[in-house]
Amino acid sequence: MEFETEDAAYNFYNDYAYKVGFSVRISKGHKDKYGKIVNRVFCCSCERYRGKDKREDNVKNPRPQSRFGCLAKMKVNSRLTGKYRVTEFIAEHAHETTTPTDDSGITPKASCGVLEYLQKMQLEDSNFFYAIQVDEDDLITNIFWADVKMMIDYSYFGDVVCFDTTYRKNKEGRPFAMFVGVNHHKLTIIFGAALLYDGTAKSFIWLFNTFAKAMSEKKPKTILTDQDAAMAKALALVWTEICHRLCIWHLYQNALKKLSIVFGKFQDFSKDFNKCIYEYEEEEEFIIAWSNMLEKYDLKDNSWLKQTFALKEKWALVYGRENFCADMTTTQRNESMNNVIKKYVSYQHDLLRFFHHFQRMVEDRRDEESKADFKVTQRSLILSFDVEILRHAATIYTPAIFKMIQHEVSSGYDCSMYISSQNGEVTEYKVTSYKKLFQHTVHYDSSIGSVKCSCKRYEFAGILCSHALKVLSSRNVMKIPAMYVLKRWTKHAKMGNGIPTNHSIIHEDPKAKIGMRYKDICRMQVQLATKGAITEETYNIAISYLTKAMNDIDVCLEGRDKEVSTSDGSLINIEKGWCSGNKDNVKGIKTKERFRGSSTRPKGILERRKKKKTMQQDEPSIKNLDNELPSSQFNKVFSNLFYFLFFMLIYNLYDNL
Repeated sequence: MEFETEDAAYNFYNDYAYKVGFSVRISKGHKDKYGKIVNRVFCCSCERYRGKDKREDNVKNPRPQSRFGCLAKMKVNSRLTGKYRVTEFIAEHAHETTTPTDDSGITPKASCGVLEYLQKMQLEDSNFFYAIQVDEDDLITNIFWADVKMMIDYSYFGDVVCFDTTYRKNKEGRPFAMFVGVNHHKLTIIFGAALLYDGTAKSFIWLFNTFAKAMSEKKPKTILTDQDAAMAKALALVWTEICHRLCIWHLYQNALKKLSIVFGKFQDFSKDFNKCIYEYEEEEEFIIAWSNMLEKYDLKDNSWLKQTFALKEKWALVYGRENFCADMTTTQRNESMNNVIKKYVSYQHDLLRFFHHFQRMVEDRRDEESKADFKVTQRSLILSFDVEILRHAATIYTPAIFKMIQHEVSSGYDCSMYISSQNGEVTEYKVTSYKKLFQHTVHYDSSIGSVKCSCKRYEFAGILCSHALKVLSSRNVMKIPAMYVLKRWTKHAKMGNGIPTNHSIIHEDPKAKIGMRYKDICRMQVQLATKGAITEETYNIAISYLTKAMNDIDVCLEGRDKEVSTSDGSLINIEKGWCSGNKDNVKGIKTKERFRGSSTRPKGILERRKKKKTMQQDEPSIKNLDNELPSSQFNKVFSNLFYFLFFMLIYNLYDNL
């Protein structure tokens, strides 16, 4: 048997070991004079014996012996043909082999522990949702979970979702997926999380369907992802009606990979590429600019740009401004959450420990949100200049959103405008920002007080742009019109019951009705506790109303039969963990090849370039001086090198005397 590469031989033996029931260790090997591995031994992890350590006599709890002198191995050699041929194979083991689940690092106890953990979370929170998918062998492949706070946050802020799976933080190397969004403080919030077996379209289809089920079939208006083909395929099949936008940051990364020569040769290419993404407001202008860019840099036949242009509706803002994206164009909120999670979990953690540490991170993030909520009630905003429209904005928006509004108002003072046409109650204005030649068209309808700008800032971000505010100011409108105050950005974004219910899909079964009502009350109770605990006054109000409600309910139930009594546990039909497959016969978690690597997230080309630039500035390298170093740094390095060689010459002369 022959293999093209050493890795192919290792993967074959590793698959064989998985089926037999043992783990593999890469043993000794030899290299030729060029540094290429010419033979390699893959052996059982129980090969040889542990060496004697003189410190063992002083160890209270010595580690158990895990090596038994096992002879099982496979040896490959590439000296003759260049391919790795099996030259020796020993199948017999000096110990008992184990089942695949035992050997994987996910023992049956651990896999049961994950399910027990999820069930425990559901006992503590009756609205905790989890779902598992099992394969034909009754092994768990995918896991999704979301607690009631995630569902409540989604009901308020789930109009825009960022989804990403670029982060891997567990021993098995499973893709870790998060649905995240942004709240009224511009803080990142988590709507749900999943551990997937792989990143195929099949797994994503299951995940998106499960997420919708957890959120009472409420789907986001917009979802941002990277350019993963499997993700795009799944979204096109499952969430056909929502707006799918591509992360522009990932688009730039791919551009730097595919067009690195162009970026290096032409300094203006980055500027022209950026204009095509952001600047144009009309499709015709965008098409012309794109064609001019291809012609200017001789890229008409570039295959990557052709593929990218075919997806233009998903990344060019000329096609996306009318869709609300909460002022987000990238999935960087996922990336920032990945950096936060790095402080809590490690790739060395098994799944059970991963769940525990992830929940700890979620609780800490919620503490930050609670602090932001508290600050809103206790602090007043400082105005950069005292005008009525800012005083009004300060009373309704959170500090983070007020900062955005203040910037737009300030920019409005740097705009010039004139009336271009009048049609009844509708006036058309042309507004130009300072030092910019591009004109924006603003329509103002005096009959209803509406204003609409061609830049579509309100449609995209949910706040009025500087051009619209300039026109409102000229019309003596001193407050932001109520129709343009988006509730999700205000201090009272979480006012009222934002929780969707499943009442429309409840069957006539009385137990199902009682169970659904029970869940709705539990969710509202969590909201009440969250808001009521902020201040002493809100706490007293909550306790007062709860006490009164309990007394009223007791009076209402007096003399009635026990049809709705919670003492009959069977009537409270709390939804348990959902399983696509036979949940009762689950044997464990489907294993993956052990993740080999560090806990560092793979960095994209933008990050690598930035790091390289920083290193060059801090520690200039002697090689590639003409290409890499500025003249000042070159002179400094050359001077140091000259003195070093000079003193070496003096030392050698002195030594020869």
